[in-house]
Amino acid sequence: PRRRCRCDPRRGGPLRRVMESEHPLELELKYRADDPAPLRALAAVSSLGPAALGPASVADELDRYLDTADLRLAEARWACRLRTRDARTTLSLKGPPRHEPQDALHRRPEVEGPAGPGADPGTWPPSPARDLLASLAGGPASQLGLVERFTLEQRRTERTVLAGGRRIGLMSLDEVTVLRDSKARGTLLMVELEFVAGEPPDPRLVAELGAALAAVVGLLPDPHTKLEHALTLLGERDAGG
Repeated sequence: PRRRCRCDPRRGGPLRRVMESEHPLELELKYRADDPAPLRALAAVSSLGPAALGPASVADELDRYLDTADLRLAEARWACRLRTRDARTTLSLKGPPRHEPQDALHRRPEVEGPAGPGADPGTWPPSPARDLLASLAGGPASQLGLVERFTLEQRRTERTVLAGGRRIGLMSLDEVTVLRDSKARGTLLMVELEFVAGEPPDPRLVAELGAALAAVVGLLPDPHTKLEHALTLLGERDAGG
C-alpha cells in the first residue's frame, strides 16, 4: 500500500491527505561538521570513493522558511522554503523526511516552482507547487497570510559528482548562518550530496559514497534537516523537519 501524509489544518479545516508517492522524491546524503576543516578537505580532493568530482564553484543563497501564523504546514509535517539565488526565487515544498536511524541517506517528497521575492503566494506565478501549498495550508493562495519563521544565509561550495562519466549528483559544502529578525542566532556546517532527480541511484554506489564521506575526519552522519537544526538553535521544536 502507498504511504500517506495526513494533513489536518487547524481551526476546523478539512482533512487534507497528500499522497507522498504523487510527488518527486529528493534523495541526499547529509553530514555535519563542528569546524570547517572537513569542508575544506572536500573542496580540494579530486574524487570521492568511486566518483570523480568536478571543479568547485561558490554561490550565495538566501533561504526563508514560511508558514501560516498557526503553523499549519508544520502540523502537516511539510516545510515551505523560498530560496533566492542570483536574483531568482524558487518555492520548495518538502514533505516528511524518511530515513533509518543513523542512516545518512534522506528521502523526502519535494515539489518546486517559481516564486517572487515577497511572502504572498498570490503574487507568485501559478504552479503545482503553489497549488500544493494552498492545499496544505487550507485556503486560496492569495489568502494564506504566510509569515517568516527564520532565514538561512548560505555560502555553498558545489561540486558535480560523476560516476562512469555520468553526472549522478551534486555535493554541496554549506556554511550556514541562522537568522531571525535579521539577527544571527547560530551557525551550521553541513555537507549534502543530492542525487539527480528522477534517476534512482545504484544502492551500492550510494553505500560507497556514504562510506567515503563518513571516512572524512570530522564528518558525522546527520539525521536532521536544516529546518530542524535551525529550530533547535532558536529553542523551538517542530514536526515538519
